[in-house]
Order: sequence, then structure tokens, then C-alpha cells
Amino acid sequence: MERSQIPEANILDSFRAQIANATAQRTPLRIRGGGSKDWYGQSLEGELLDTRPYAGIVEYDPAELVITARCGTPLAEIEQKLAEHNQMLPFEPPHFTHFGGGTATLGGCVAAGLAGPRRQFAGAIRDFVLGVTLLDGKGQVLNFGGRVIKNVAGYDVARLMAGSLGTLGLILEVSIKTLPVPVAENTLKFECSASDAVRKINEWAGRPLPISATAWRGGVMAIRLAGAEAAIKSARSTLGGETVDAVEATRFWEALREQTDPYFADIPEGCGLWRVAVPPVAEPASLPGQRLMEWGCAQRWWITDADAQRVRQDARQAGGHATLFRGGDKQVGVFTPLAPPVLDIHRRLKQAFDPAHIFNRGRLYPDF
Repeated sequence: MERSQIPEANILDSFRAQIANATAQRTPLRIRGGGSKDWYGQSLEGELLDTRPYAGIVEYDPAELVITARCGTPLAEIEQKLAEHNQMLPFEPPHFTHFGGGTATLGGCVAAGLAGPRRQFAGAIRDFVLGVTLLDGKGQVLNFGGRVIKNVAGYDVARLMAGSLGTLGLILEVSIKTLPVPVAENTLKFECSASDAVRKINEWAGRPLPISATAWRGGVMAIRLAGAEAAIKSARSTLGGETVDAVEATRFWEALREQTDPYFADIPEGCGLWRVAVPPVAEPASLPGQRLMEWGCAQRWWITDADAQRVRQDARQAGGHATLFRGGDKQVGVFTPLAPPVLDIHRRLKQAFDPAHIFNRGRLYPDF
């Protein structure tokens, strides 16, 4: 049956029945959209709760720069609708469909909390989530935030859903702020060492330059400029570097966002792809393996066979933390262990939203 033919109430009743049964049996439910990010996180447990039947754009007024859609709506459908009005999702969410999953959905996009090259300069997905409708572990429909930009009532629970990996409940509907597509873009590249890249990018970040993305790998640094033609022309004159062909540049940034870039293509056996978040001014680490830096040098990727303790110790000494993004041995823990006070907050949130602990059990942490 096509999604448009399924009454909304029937879908919600089906969700509630599945949640009630899982609660009664104390068995886990695995909330899943297209499954494009099934590989991300600690583990997959429980009976599948498929969000895709609950799909469709609920409201979109280009003049308000806000789109509201249901959780099962394909991300590509939303991006296409925005493109028709010369707008975009500013955080450039990855689809990751080439990893073997299905079509990326809006609910999965928010739950994963992942962003692309523009994140450092535009903001994370949580910065653009205005409102969320959630189905909790008791089968209650809860509304947080709203569908307008000027919304300040109550606790900012809507943003809490970004990156929660479905552990707090089933996201039914999301309202997201959009932005106009930049008038123009231009990519420059420079040959430099990792240390020089850190120095230059931080120097340029402190100046009024229209930088929208940065990346360094293999001795080459790429800088994407976005905005008015005059601003880009002035920035090109200031920065120098070699201009990259527009088609080649588009392919490069898309490959970086979707991790189809050759850097991510093959993770050798015994190695893991680590995502390390550190202050952008931190000096490049001396860990063995292949490196790539983006987000103004605040996000650093390492493909290495170094043990988890060493990677995390290095990240901690630099003032950050490390996540085992893909590959490697998940028994070491995908996400950095939480400090006891923070873990206590997580547990209390879980208890409030999901008392029976049925939603995506073990996805963030083995005992959560």
C-alpha cells in the first residue's frame, strides 16, 4: 500500500501497539528508517520498528525558511523540495546509502546527528531543529518546540533528539530551519603540511572571510568559499591558492560528505576509522595511520591500527574525544565513556522517556 493511502491514525496505532507489546514483554525495539546508518553505533538489538510508512512533508513555507516533515520521509525528497525554492539543509547531512543500507530518512538524519563539510561554519543539525513530535515509551505523543524560528517556550528538548540514535523515543515529526543556497561558491587548494594547515585555517577563521568548508589530506588543503560574488572574489585575492574546477569541487565536497572519497574507501583489516573531535588549534597527533582533517581542523579522521586506549588518550590530551566511527573492534566501545555525572543525566533522561528501556537498547552504550 502506498504511504498516502495509509491513514495517519492507523500508523500511529500500529506504532503504539508495537511499543505496548515490547513494554509488556520487556523486549527491545529497533527503530529504523532506511537503515542507511545501521553500521553506526554500538549494537542493533530487538524487533524492527519501521518508520518509513509514516512519511510526507507536512508543511513548508519557503518564506519562513522552515520545513516540517514526518520521520519516514526520504531525505532526498526533502532536499529536492528545498532545491525547487533555492534552499538547503545548511548542515549538509550525509545519506551514506552506499554502505549497503536503504534510503536515508529525516528521522534517521536527526537521530544520527551527523553533518557534512559545512558543519563548522553553519552549525550542527541540533542548531536547526526547531521542533519535534515524539512517541515515548508509554505510547504518548509529546510535542517539543514548534514550527517557527521564534520559539522559546519550555526546555529545549527538541535539540536533545539530535544524536540520540533513537534511544529516547520514536521521532514522529521534525521542524527544521532551512537557509538559501549561496549565490556563488569557489574552492581553492593549497599544498601544505598538516601543521601548516592548522595554523593557516585558524588564522583565516579569525578574519571576515566567506569560508564554508575546509579539508586537509595528503599534503593538500581545500577551502570552500560561499556567498556573494564580490566577497568570494575578494577572498580569492586575499588567500591565493589554486582555483579548483567547479564540477571537480562539487564532486570533492560530496565525496567528503558521503565518505566516498578515496581516503574512506578501504579500511585495512585490523584498523578502525576514528572520528576525533578536538579544539581546532590542536597540533596534529603523532598516531600512526592515515589522516584527514575538516571542520576548520576541529574534526580529524584517523585510519589506524592503534589501540583504543592510545587513540582516546591522545584525543583527551588535546582537549577532545574520539569515536570509533567504522571498522575496528566495537568491544572497545564506539563512543567515549561518559563521566559518572553525565552518565547519570543520560540514565535519568532514558528513564523519563523510555521507562522499560525498549528503544534501541545498546545503540549508544552497552548498558544503556
